[in-house]
Amino acid sequence: MALARSLPRGAGLVYRAFGAPDRLETARALAIVARRRGLVLLVGADAELAARAGASGVHLPERLAGRALRLRRPGWIITAAAHSPRAARRPGIDAFVLSAVFPSASPSAGPPLGALRFAQRVRTASAPAYALGGVNDATAGRLRMTGAAGLAGVGFSQTAPAAGWTGDLRT
Repeated sequence: MALARSLPRGAGLVYRAFGAPDRLETARALAIVARRRGLVLLVGADAELAARAGASGVHLPERLAGRALRLRRPGWIITAAAHSPRAARRPGIDAFVLSAVFPSASPSAGPPLGALRFAQRVRTASAPAYALGGVNDATAGRLRMTGAAGLAGVGFSQTAPAAGWTGDLRT
């Protein structure tokens, strides 16, 4: 919840419930905060939870991105993780989160792309691409001329593991 309250207007938030017993209540509370603050709330890998909570759509891990067209609903935003060039060209995706751009302490981060390879992937992606992985105050400036739609970061708390990004998906 703290992350949702700290993101700037127009930013996005991905709620990843990871099977939490209170996931519906948490998702609904996040949806209320998101609407009040002008944020885009997506639910990670759970279209049913996204619909029940009133989220703006879903964020899919790369392994589920092929299901995007089946999940399409009027007005929904569907984003997906992309760790390979092929994954960033899937149909039905409104935006991709490409990672890892820079070295990251995340246990799920793969070898870093670096700014040049990230820029190449952005150019070949079939939808806008956001940078994730090792993006911080020191590295963000290296992404200025890459064509990135925005920056993404991951934050975790006991009540709402989430990822947030800056950049407006609604345009």
